[in-house]
This record gives sequence, structure tokens and C-alpha cells, in this order.
Amino acid sequence: MKLKKGDKVIVISGKDKGKTGTIQRAYPKLNKVVIDGVNVRKKHQKPTQNHPEGSIVEMYAPLDASKVMFYDEKSKKGVRLGYLVKEDGSKVRINKKTGKEIKE
Repeated sequence: MKLKKGDKVIVISGKDKGKTGTIQRAYPKLNKVVIDGVNVRKKHQKPTQNHPEGSIVEMYAPLDASKVMFYDEKSKKGVRLGYLVKEDGSKVRINKKTGKEIKE
């Protein structure tokens, strides 16, 4: 998975198609990401002694990473990412279309 926490992404399919947001959490082994403001779910909390009235809490559910693309601010579109290995052996992410390095 080439996406990381803090990346700005755009949703390319599903009910939230076209929305942009920042990755709050990434689950590389599950290939899922949690994006701020996207895929909001409501969870009903039972009444407890601390909160006798109960409540309805909005939470962000994970979204499959295949449904999002890295969002390029300059072109205002989703772009594919790739890796480039430098001479010193370090690996950096690049924009596949322009070939420019993605700043962390």
C-alpha cells in the first residue's frame, strides 16, 4: 500500500465518490484507510451509569484503499503513485504522471 497517514486523497468509487480528505489512520495489512469526513457511520451507545441518557456517536469507518487515490493539489486530480530507488538506496514515492517526488 503506497498511501500513508497524513496523505490527502480523493474517493474514486462508492457513496462518497468525489470527496477529498486526509488519511487519519492506515491499516496496511488489511489494505484499509480511515479518512477524515468520509464514510461516516452512526453508532448507538447504550445508557450506562456514567451516561444514563445514552447517545448516538458519529465515527469514521475504514474504507478499502483501492477506492481512493492520492490527490495532487496542483492538477486537482487523483494520481497514481510509484516508487523510485535513489543511488544511496533510499526509496521515495513519486507521482507516476509527472515523475515528481512526493514530499512527506
